[in-house]
Amino acid sequence: MKVEVEKQADSTSTLRIELPPEEVSKEWDAIANSFARFAKIPGYRPGKAPRVVIEKRFRKEIQDEVTKKLVSKSYHDAIAAEKLRVVSLTNVEEVQFGEDKSMRFRATVVTAPEFELPEYKNILVELPSPKVAKEDVDLALERLREQSADFVDVPERGLQMEDFAVIDFDGAIDGNPIREIAPNASKNLHGDKKFWLHLAPENFLPRFCEQIIGMKPGETRSVQVEFPADFPVAELAGKKADYAVTLNEIKAKVLPPVDDSLAAKLVPGKTLGDLRQMIEHDLEHEKEHEVERAKESQIVKFLHEHTSFDLPPPLLKNETRRALNELVHRNRERGVPDDILKGKEKELVEGAGSLAAQRLKTNFILSRIAEREKIEVSREDVDLRVREEASRYNISVEKMRKELEEHDGLNALAEQILLGKTLDFLKANVSVQPSSETAAAKEKS
Repeated sequence: MKVEVEKQADSTSTLRIELPPEEVSKEWDAIANSFARFAKIPGYRPGKAPRVVIEKRFRKEIQDEVTKKLVSKSYHDAIAAEKLRVVSLTNVEEVQFGEDKSMRFRATVVTAPEFELPEYKNILVELPSPKVAKEDVDLALERLREQSADFVDVPERGLQMEDFAVIDFDGAIDGNPIREIAPNASKNLHGDKKFWLHLAPENFLPRFCEQIIGMKPGETRSVQVEFPADFPVAELAGKKADYAVTLNEIKAKVLPPVDDSLAAKLVPGKTLGDLRQMIEHDLEHEKEHEVERAKESQIVKFLHEHTSFDLPPPLLKNETRRALNELVHRNRERGVPDDILKGKEKELVEGAGSLAAQRLKTNFILSRIAEREKIEVSREDVDLRVREEASRYNISVEKMRKELEEHDGLNALAEQILLGKTLDFLKANVSVQPSSETAAAKEKS
């Protein structure tokens, strides 16, 4: 096999591969014989048609099978022989067969950038304390108390700050309903019925809460809202709106006392002491995860700061497109309307580009470390992850594997596992320095 490699400046390479006649002929004969055994040719019994008839009748089909088999094999042999770090195959073209049964084709590939790895063992990291303080438990308990609050009617007075108002409201600009002016905007801008609003400075629409202070149940009031010039809904930016607001109810938030009754309400059969222990146990797990996340982020930051190379433009373009789709999908799930997303298109594209570049750079560095440290992914590793994914989506393992195979997902899964193993290797080899809080505590003592 002859291989010529032509490298371009944008991390792509062209491979011109030529296979000798004897290799092609051997594969051609094997495939042609397979056709001869099963082909139905008028005038001949199955398996008895002359070879020349078979080749004439099925030449294209035989050639396609030979191409499919030899191109894949010889391409992988070529990149191994040339020691190319190929990250994607762009295309295969100009497949030609010579009169002597030789075969040649051209493959265009994207290669990984070349760079020097920094000293990645014993990276210095500063980690948060894994200890759970009494104040942490108190704060978590207070959050649970907030979630268990009751809302009671306050009929005898007007609205005050920190009350919860149950209102009907409807907005218009110059007499035209906002729902018609900006139909794709959030319903909270149009108006709503029995809408719960927490009265607090700068909450909800500009100066809305301040203008309904003092209202009593059954009262209707006109509220003026001036939308800022940079308001994300273009149809409303810089406009003045009038909202007709009717107050239905005033609710006050009443927090329960922190005692055994609260504990029993949250976890039947448990006392306040039991609840505090449960909270402490959960917080310990959270702290452990926090420590691991801190390790990971500082490792990646170090690797980025001490490694420099250009990313392959074709890969960066594809990854940016994928990251943009993720950002849009995530915002839609959060309920952000499409018109607001469109208004933030430039910001989203820039964010996607930054995210894509970070991901690709991290993956290239971790892959090179995995290569140097001989970190590998076993069949058992992949099988375990497939089972985990099947359980996560509540489908059978066989169905999950089939879906992954159909979308080349097994390779992506193996890559995720490899990068995860490499990060685990780096986290196991960090050098921990005392946190600034720990150092300050020592100085005081």
